[in-house]
Amino acid sequence: MPNYLVRDIKLAPAGRLKIDWVSQHMPVLNVIREQFIKEQPFKGYRVAVCIHLEAKTAYLAEVLKAGGAEVSIAGSNPLSTQDDVAAALADAGINVYSWYNATAQEYKEHLLHLIDDQPDIVIDDGGDVVQLLHTERTEVAAKVLGGCEETTTGVLRLRSLEKQGALKFPMIAVNDAYCKYLFDNRYGTGESVWSGIMRTTNLITAGKTVVVAGYGWCGKGIAMRAKGLGAKVIVTEVDPVKAIEAYMDGCHPMHSLEAAKLGDVFITATGCKDVFTARHYQVMKDGAILCNAGHFDVEINIPDLAAMSAGRRKVRKDIEEFSLSDGRKIYLLAEGRLVNLAAGDGHPAEIMDMSFALQALSARYLLDNAGGLLNKVYVVPKEIDDRVANLKLQSLGVHIDRLTPEQAAYINEWNHAT
Repeated sequence: MPNYLVRDIKLAPAGRLKIDWVSQHMPVLNVIREQFIKEQPFKGYRVAVCIHLEAKTAYLAEVLKAGGAEVSIAGSNPLSTQDDVAAALADAGINVYSWYNATAQEYKEHLLHLIDDQPDIVIDDGGDVVQLLHTERTEVAAKVLGGCEETTTGVLRLRSLEKQGALKFPMIAVNDAYCKYLFDNRYGTGESVWSGIMRTTNLITAGKTVVVAGYGWCGKGIAMRAKGLGAKVIVTEVDPVKAIEAYMDGCHPMHSLEAAKLGDVFITATGCKDVFTARHYQVMKDGAILCNAGHFDVEINIPDLAAMSAGRRKVRKDIEEFSLSDGRKIYLLAEGRLVNLAAGDGHPAEIMDMSFALQALSARYLLDNAGGLLNKVYVVPKEIDDRVANLKLQSLGVHIDRLTPEQAAYINEWNHAT
């Protein structure tokens, strides 16, 4: 019997319907699942998964289990776990430690339960599990063969560990694979953030001024979708090159204090802290809406906003109103957590199909190369990236050209005849 800590196991049938639905729209992962069933690459190994616990993640866990793994799973954010999906996984024989709206202490306890299952492979999202393995559960870290990281935030934390010479096992930066950031970070984030905002607020986007903080791949996707919805887009950046990119893409880069005076909707996607603080709130319009698309809830400084407010109340599900002393009202979505997951269903299934295919194949790569990897952060091998891309094209019915032997020789030759 699996171990589980879920809100209500009786919710399993509803969660099963969600998992079955997304599995029909994840053809790349389905091909990998069939291969895993035949080859059983994870037989005898334990895999710990800490990713936003909704239907697509659940299907990844089931694919790993189909490959022979003993799987444990916990959510990577207190507000993104869907209780019916968690129950369905527990009912399917997977160890589950997660429920929606966990307190900070409960969230940490769930992750510690996950670690105490003694994983051989860790699949992390944001770096919280890896952080605990390097601090409070170092004895478990000694047996970990390696891990994979899903997000930009998590990769930054890993590279910091590596730079200090403190990383205890090899990690693969799945976030940095082409088939992850070009599609998941850009198209997935762009669509799911706006889906979360619109379903939460029920307000129109066309004609509004949207301020996107950060113009990495997530910011690019958010800005692109905002323009498609008819918004005027301002971008705030600290990187001069990215600011020029935003300008060339038809956005308006400017200092955040100037942008604060103009925006109707503010979306953070930087991976940093204190992107919007008291000095910004002081000049924002009455009715301004704040939300976050970064991994942690520190990009919008909520204590500053609370300190400036004469009152605060919840006005809709996932919308909190802060009444400032001068009568202005500022609205915060999803408690400043990931708006696309805390107030939505996350990225579309077809997008996560590629990201989770990378996770599954990278986890297998770690097993296949156990003992031969150093304790450092690795990029996803090109053959894995290319395989996922080719499987995706096949699922779309798309055929592309291939180099002839002569062409391949030509582009690898430096001494071309003139």
